[in-house]
Amino acid sequence: MRPSYDSAMPTAPAGLILTPGASADRDHSTLVALDDGLPEMEVVRLTLGTTSVKRAAAMVVQEADNLAARLGVPSGQVALGGRSFGGRSTSVAHAEGLVVHSLVLLSYPLHPPGKPEKLRTDHFGAITAPCLFVSGERDPFGTPDEFATHLPGISAPVTTEWVTGAHAPKDNDEIVRLVRAWFQLD
Repeated sequence: MRPSYDSAMPTAPAGLILTPGASADRDHSTLVALDDGLPEMEVVRLTLGTTSVKRAAAMVVQEADNLAARLGVPSGQVALGGRSFGGRSTSVAHAEGLVVHSLVLLSYPLHPPGKPEKLRTDHFGAITAPCLFVSGERDPFGTPDEFATHLPGISAPVTTEWVTGAHAPKDNDEIVRLVRAWFQLD
């Protein structure tokens, strides 16, 4: 398995764009907790309002460009993150060419529940930004063993963290702690 990317994170990003799962909006509790828990950077929470990865990825690209311009930095100083469908959409936006600081992927849906043959990993080989995956240890969208099998397809440094719960872990404080630690903010 690929080594973890822990202490080598160069600096925290200037900003972070967060996207929700398919049935949620920008006010999902985990996104709000991250926004509140990362006062060192500008956090933008998006409502995607679509279940099309292509449309969602286009929205992410547009917002990354907007945030980078507002902050006066290149997009390579902006991180992308998202929960479930939102994380998939941000990783696709990056894999299709958006240069970013890093990816924070929460409850990443490797496949639909009960359908491990329908993988959502085709773009992993094009991911070049450091990645943090945080998932529930009982997530039906991807088990720890499945992640161990598929994450080596990413050429960038990858860190995986497992928290108590399934697809919607309830411990937002722990998720914030893990993201802060990965960005070396503590």
